Amino acid sequence: MPPRVHRSPSPSQPSGKGEVSDVKTQLRSLAGSRAPGTDDSKRELFKKVISYMTIGIDVSSVFSEMVMCSATSDIVLKKMCYLYVGNYAKHNPDLALLTINFLQRDCKDEDPMIRGLALRSLSSLGVPNLVEYLVGPLGNGLKDMNSYVRMVASVGVLKLYHISASTCLDADFPALLKHLMLKDKDAQVVMNCLISLQEIWSLEAAKSEEMAREGEALHSKPMIYYFLNRMKEFNEWAQCIVLELVSKYIPADSEEIFDIMNLLEDRLQHANGAVVLATIKVFLHMTLSMADVHQQVYERIKAPLLTLAGSGSPEQSYAVLAHLHLLVMRAPFIFSSDYKHFYCQYNEPFYVKKLKLEMLTAVANESNTYEIVTELCEYVANVDIPIARESIRAVGKIALQQYDVNAIVDRLLQFLEMEKGHVTAETLVLVKDLLRKYPQWSHDCIAVVGNISSSNVQEPKAKAALIWMLGEYAQDMPDSPYILESLIENWEEENSAEVRLHLLTAVMRCFLRRPPETQKALGAALAAGASDFHQEVRDRALFYYRLLKHDVSISERIVDPPKQAVSVFADKQSNEIKDRIFDEFNSLSVIYEKPSYLFTDKEHRGPFAFTEEFGNISISAEPEDSAVAAQGVVENDQDLLLSISDKEDTQVYGGNNGSAYDAPSYNTPSASQGFLDLDLVPLGQPSSISTTSSSAIDELLGLGIPGAPSVASGPAPPPSLQLSDKASIDPNAFQQKWRQFTVSLSQEMSMDPRGVAAMANPKALPQHMQSHRIQCVASGINAPNFKFFFFAQKAAEPSSYLVECIINSSSCKVQLKIKADDETTSQAFSELFQSALSKLTLL
Repeated sequence: MPPRVHRSPSPSQPSGKGEVSDVKTQLRSLAGSRAPGTDDSKRELFKKVISYMTIGIDVSSVFSEMVMCSATSDIVLKKMCYLYVGNYAKHNPDLALLTINFLQRDCKDEDPMIRGLALRSLSSLGVPNLVEYLVGPLGNGLKDMNSYVRMVASVGVLKLYHISASTCLDADFPALLKHLMLKDKDAQVVMNCLISLQEIWSLEAAKSEEMAREGEALHSKPMIYYFLNRMKEFNEWAQCIVLELVSKYIPADSEEIFDIMNLLEDRLQHANGAVVLATIKVFLHMTLSMADVHQQVYERIKAPLLTLAGSGSPEQSYAVLAHLHLLVMRAPFIFSSDYKHFYCQYNEPFYVKKLKLEMLTAVANESNTYEIVTELCEYVANVDIPIARESIRAVGKIALQQYDVNAIVDRLLQFLEMEKGHVTAETLVLVKDLLRKYPQWSHDCIAVVGNISSSNVQEPKAKAALIWMLGEYAQDMPDSPYILESLIENWEEENSAEVRLHLLTAVMRCFLRRPPETQKALGAALAAGASDFHQEVRDRALFYYRLLKHDVSISERIVDPPKQAVSVFADKQSNEIKDRIFDEFNSLSVIYEKPSYLFTDKEHRGPFAFTEEFGNISISAEPEDSAVAAQGVVENDQDLLLSISDKEDTQVYGGNNGSAYDAPSYNTPSASQGFLDLDLVPLGQPSSISTTSSSAIDELLGLGIPGAPSVASGPAPPPSLQLSDKASIDPNAFQQKWRQFTVSLSQEMSMDPRGVAAMANPKALPQHMQSHRIQCVASGINAPNFKFFFFAQKAAEPSSYLVECIINSSSCKVQLKIKADDETTSQAFSELFQSALSKLTLL
């Protein structure tokens, strides 16, 4: 056994349980002592208590001793004691009561620093029962001769308001604050009064007309001019508050606007970026109604913004660049000559480079496109893959703006020859968009794209773009049908639903233009799509199939209409949103690129606000108690039911009382059979389309002919095996039987794709099997597999059958495991089960 290493205790952590007790004893011994060096001993003990408190150790037991030791003139001891008291008083109102006397006493101390610290601690206790002890010291603090105490007291009024608004208003503190704001000589006191009054008046405006008028008076001309005349006395934080107030002021005429702008002109050269942005907001908002002057303001603020963007930390540069980007989007021509300021530097972080690329895209015009695109092409070869991707997108955006399209298309086609996976992927997506807007470039682009092997394109968006081009320009690409056919052969290996959707559309278009070569591929695509796990893919495949059965000419008009060039691509943000962000200039709205209400109000917190609630949605419509009854099976036998995870939907079918797995009732129609509405011919009515035409399409595409024996059809069930229509089983019995029984029969069969498609409704198969006296116990989905457990009983004797059925929706293969009391009848039951399963179709 290795020797135990003895470590010396850390000075910041107690070495044992008695350490806090030792500190308490030492503090009590020093509480009334006035011997020399007592304050030094207290300091060491206070430091130890504060260090314990900082690392999360509960030292509330020394509260009384700390209060007793606070009777000293040492300012350092006072600060540490106030820190300790403020930490524990909020959670221990009874202990907070012990501090009132010494805090009130300190509020009358001769030292203004101690008076201010005591008043700050007293107002920070946050205990509603103690507000009566706070009114007197606050009133005295607002009239104190020292500016520090008045500054603390003005903020303490706001704290009192949040604890007890009625107490604050009854003491008439807002009137005292207003008097101080207008008369006090100290600029920081004035600013603290302004902050407190703004919040109090805004919160009380809905309750009192007088408070609403007082709040509006802050934006009056005398008040604005008062603050502007004292602007140079305020610190940077206070100047930003005043400038925000001025931005909401509406001047009487243009002369007053110019007077205010002249007064604030020197703020544009301020060293603090926040002051500069606040001043710019004032200039922009005041000149909105003056178009010529507003443009001149852009010219004036351009230099300060560019200087700020190039100096300071990356975080500060990003904040300034975000505001600059907003202005560039509103007036790109003003910044077009300064495009070199937006070139990326090698040591800048990704988020700064990305924003600069967006700005380069925005300022591009006829005169600077060549230089900008040349610079962007350098970034494409960058080892930083995300920047290379963003650079390619930026080049494409410039081309879509109709600037120097010829040269840009040539450069994009050169990117395809670089044989870099990420470059090829991004370029293919852009080429697709370019062809949608400039169809005249199809010949040059398709000649290069045709040489790209589809096996070398792995990213879903790029593969979807390539497939789109194969379908859109099938007549110009000789190998298009064969490339699409090879992609369809790997349908099961394709995980992206977007790619499978594009593949369906592309092969449909190719078939309408080159039928003989694409006939086999279309049949395989429709068959695979009809049994696809993804609902949208399945719906599109069924739609195309029924469309072809209805009329091929109509199919061509719908799926492959004449090409129309796209003139303008949709913008990510509406003009209304952009204007709203501009109104909130110099705020987080500009950084987030969305109005404040989208990230502050609860009902507008975006798609991730309710992730936890929707993380495991149950598709079961059964009562909760029946789900609880089945949980025991899940917990006790992992081999029995599918494990429930974020990627699975699990459904349990049980009785109403939760005590037995009774057959569920399906008297009400299912609400999830919407895909049936895609039929062009109403179900249950004579079809106006001849059977010959439908059969011809099925035969042409190699699909199953309606009326012919199904691929998965099994033999007719033997009449000797009759099942009970009242099958039920106790959950424990089901679990025990599954564990005890051995697998008597294990088989694999094929299933009709139309039956797999019918399983879009989660209750379709259980409902269908119930009609054959086979009850569904539980089910689960783990794409692309559907897993079911069924239970049945013989009618004449209490023999039972347990079935595990796994259906692969991609391959339409079914795996069966059957366990039975009487293994001699397992084969007969298997034939009956397969016969019932084969009859599940879309109809």
